[in-house]
Amino acid sequence: MDLVDLIEEKYFLGQEFLTWLWFKSDERGGTVLVPGHGDITLVFEKHMMLESGEGESHERLICRGLQSELKEARTGLRMGKKVEQSRLHLVKGEYEYHLTLRGSMLDFSGVKPPKTMADADESNDPEAVEGRLLDRIGLYEELIRIVNDLFRMFLVVRTGPEWEREVAAIRAWIHKAA
Repeated sequence: MDLVDLIEEKYFLGQEFLTWLWFKSDERGGTVLVPGHGDITLVFEKHMMLESGEGESHERLICRGLQSELKEARTGLRMGKKVEQSRLHLVKGEYEYHLTLRGSMLDFSGVKPPKTMADADESNDPEAVEGRLLDRIGLYEELIRIVNDLFRMFLVVRTGPEWEREVAAIRAWIHKAA
């Protein structure tokens, strides 16, 4: 099996992860307890793309609006579509991130890292520029750690005996807002 076949075979995991993440966020009013990080705020906002089918029967549903208006996306879930991409607002402590997370490859785009004190320093001094760069790298690394830990949480549940209960809870959540 080559890499492309492996990616296509496991494509669904990222989509299940995004659906599970949305459920986990909604379950506790926008917060998720992440081991090693504590409570983080995780809000699905403004933009979500759902997909279903393959080839000629491939369909996309793009939902835009505020979090409370993502009812159309939940309707898509009820119809068997899967979350492929979502805009997220993630808050850990005093740091706020905005990003788009794509399920199929678990890649980020449109990342807006938090503002820091280093950003306020507009000096062109080489040490100040280096400090700003290192600060931003550290913020991106922290975001990657958080998303990796969230995915690790998902995989533990997904491969464990509690997955059937979790699926039942997710189904109830999807149909709750019908």
